[in-house]
Amino acid sequence: MAVDRILELTRGELAGRGLLPPVLSELDARIAQYRNISAEENEGRLIWAANLPQPPSGLGKEVAEVAYFVGCVGSFFPRSYKIPQSLVQIFDRLGVDYALLGGTEWCCGYPLFINGEVERARELIEHNVAAVKAMGAKKVVTTCPSCFHFWKHAYPAALGVEELGLEVQHATEFLADLLETGQVPLREIAETVTYHDPCDLGRKSGVFEAPRRILRAIPGLRLIEMAENRQGSHCCGGGGNLESFAPEVSQSISRRRIRQAAEVGAETLVSACQQCERTLSNAARAERLRMKVKDVVEVVLEALG
Repeated sequence: MAVDRILELTRGELAGRGLLPPVLSELDARIAQYRNISAEENEGRLIWAANLPQPPSGLGKEVAEVAYFVGCVGSFFPRSYKIPQSLVQIFDRLGVDYALLGGTEWCCGYPLFINGEVERARELIEHNVAAVKAMGAKKVVTTCPSCFHFWKHAYPAALGVEELGLEVQHATEFLADLLETGQVPLREIAETVTYHDPCDLGRKSGVFEAPRRILRAIPGLRLIEMAENRQGSHCCGGGGNLESFAPEVSQSISRRRIRQAAEVGAETLVSACQQCERTLSNAARAERLRMKVKDVVEVVLEALG
């Protein structure tokens, strides 16, 4: 039996017996009540769109080819607003037919699932799939690797089906395909960057090349790899509910990772996860490094000029 499955069963047993650590039980209760991790009114999921130069075309759209599933962190953490803001601007510039779910988007359920709360997670899963299908979307795109991994690999099993009837892509996969058509003009960015593989996108989902394809497609951008990359990449310290349970461990991991980026001479560390960007930005300040930390979608928007 795989280690992941053993941990899943163990956490389920702990949750069933009421033995989860209090901080994780409180997180589960927040999600069950508010449908998000932040205990905020779920109707406020689109607050990040309020200060864009123009309202996103996907705002209020009821029918679309692509459903952009933003996720809790991108929706409610101000530090992460620039990631969904960047993606919708890219979509609008490139004429993508997309829609935002707004308050009908609920937490993907991943935090509940990894805490052993499988049945609570299933309620969220059923709702989200129904909400996307109601708008006639053929594809779900998300900038959150955890949402992506859970949608793609856990949603079908939770619903007892082999296929959702929806294509699920991370934003880097979607954008890599678009850029490689050769129909998207990109301006030169003279910068040396390194790429950090998010755990849920890389090791857990096998998406290693799409972000790198994007970075290599941008003229002038020089990509150098850290020693630990792809399948061997180190964690940023921000996933798996670790920040909630052991923040000091999380900070130690993120500071070690940002030092690795500095050691290879990168000016900018690029990732493809709102958690990674947040934890590694904090780590750069804690280590007093003049290291910029960006998401891939921010780099693409910059290259569009």
